[in-house]
Amino acid sequence: MMGALVEIQDICKIYNPGENEVRALDHVSLMIDKNEFVAIIGQSGSGKSTLMNMLGCLDVPTSGTYRLNGQDVSSLTDDELSDIRNKEIGFIFQGFNLIQNLTALENVELPLIYRGVGKKEREELSMQALGKVGLAHRTGHKPAEMSGGQQQRVAIARAIAQAPPVILADEPTGNLDSNSTKEIMQILRELHSEGRTVILITHDNEIAGQADRVIKIKDGKVESDSAVGKVPV
Repeated sequence: MMGALVEIQDICKIYNPGENEVRALDHVSLMIDKNEFVAIIGQSGSGKSTLMNMLGCLDVPTSGTYRLNGQDVSSLTDDELSDIRNKEIGFIFQGFNLIQNLTALENVELPLIYRGVGKKEREELSMQALGKVGLAHRTGHKPAEMSGGQQQRVAIARAIAQAPPVILADEPTGNLDSNSTKEIMQILRELHSEGRTVILITHDNEIAGQADRVIKIKDGKVESDSAVGKVPV
């Protein structure tokens, strides 16, 4: 079933309200359907990171509404938001955010522990996820023993282990060489073809061009929103 997964209406995010206020987001409205592959592009300070924080339920808007999967998340408590982040969203960050003294397998298992998944199932899900990103042979290695591209693949495995419907990737190739970048984009495309919704935040036109739709953010507003190379259905 297709339908709006993300529905943002008239969202503002204002820091320092008053005469020196900063409008990080200025009346932004957009919809993202299930199983879309969307890139949100903008320069530093454009508001794209603030938008990512809203989409990922890491922050709440000053005004406006945000519905995720039909649920209005703009007014939820911190605990409820944390619950949604755990169940609905797989995060991939530019800095990998891996724990250095844990192995690849233990890093992937960590969010599953928070979710109360039993030991055997946790291990199976984590092994599957590492297999999917081509790291079945590196499960016992720690981050320092792996290249940047491999660390990012561990981070992706961690994000997808519980099969969340939304993958939110913030500059996922920002610290990687061109070869690793290709690998990571390929994995994101595969996840999308399996039915995940992939939202990619980037400042890089070339990376954004690999998505099916590009939303440009400038000065806290949506400057353009267009399909790449094909018409959305």
